[in-house]
Amino acid sequence: MIWLTLRQFRLQALVALGALAAVAALLAFTHVDLADDYTNGIRACGGGDGCERFRLDFFNEHQTWFTTLVAVVVGLPALVGAFWGAPLITREIEAGTHRLAWNQSVSRTRWLAVKLGVVGLASMAAAGLAVAAATWWSDPLDKAATDRFPRLAPLMFDARGIAPIGYAAFAFVLGVTAGVLVRRTLPAMAITLAVFAGLQFAVPNMVRPHLMTPEERTVTITSENMRGISLSDTSLTVSARVDDPGAWVLSDYTVDPSGRKVKSLPVSLASGACAPPPPRAAETGGERPDGKRVADESGRGPAEKCYAEIARLGYRQHVTYHPANRFWTLQWAETGLFALLSAGLTGFCFYWVRRRLS
Repeated sequence: MIWLTLRQFRLQALVALGALAAVAALLAFTHVDLADDYTNGIRACGGGDGCERFRLDFFNEHQTWFTTLVAVVVGLPALVGAFWGAPLITREIEAGTHRLAWNQSVSRTRWLAVKLGVVGLASMAAAGLAVAAATWWSDPLDKAATDRFPRLAPLMFDARGIAPIGYAAFAFVLGVTAGVLVRRTLPAMAITLAVFAGLQFAVPNMVRPHLMTPEERTVTITSENMRGISLSDTSLTVSARVDDPGAWVLSDYTVDPSGRKVKSLPVSLASGACAPPPPRAAETGGERPDGKRVADESGRGPAEKCYAEIARLGYRQHVTYHPANRFWTLQWAETGLFALLSAGLTGFCFYWVRRRLS
């Protein structure tokens, strides 16, 4: 039975193996130069703002490759479910060969167990190899974009660690389940893609943040922790970063002196302490042509004056986040969740094939 399953699966396996080998060869060919460029650039930048500028430029230069790899790893489980899972049993049903197989000495339970075991393990192995290759190649870019694309952020989390292996196992069994229910390959493939895409949107936004209790912190806005500021005719809003590179920020809002959430800061700040610098100063980023910062009579620049006034009025930022060191804990938790879902669907498949399918 194992030999027959491998024979039926050999075309899909060879195509996947060839694609993974080609991608791995390309990544291996370009990784050495990528790693050397990053190492040499960090050595030459001298630390501080110079290194921040280098990291930004380095990532932007290779962003296309980076995002392509992330998309491949994130999309692989869905393809596994649609092209390996959905046709696995449906192909036998459409051709009528399932009746012949069940009239032999092999029971339905063993027949299904071997098919699920062999192709399911291949699905998990393919996802694991893809993640390993992408993570190895992207390591310099991950370091360069820690603040912009932390590993805990939804898209990056789905393309790193062990979670994609759990996604692949679930997507494969989901495809098999859709196949035995609708008994048609193309509808089963479409259902698999739609359901898996819905889960990949719902889990990062509705489930993952609550797998562990998030950290909460209320901070005063300063030049060091300010992440962004937005100014319009009717509102002034700010956002803060936490002192934890790679943290996943879930919420970031302003609270007034009593601790109540407010939509924005007083508009009067926009025409006072937080007013935009004069045109000439704005052209030089708040600096004079000789490189010295434009300052007011107190010796503080416009930004510092704005932060000081916000603090004087008692406004602060309330930030809810998951620290960067929770990456592996959340990875294991989410992989376990998808393993339980996979086990549930597997049990349903056994029940349906043994009792309801004929």
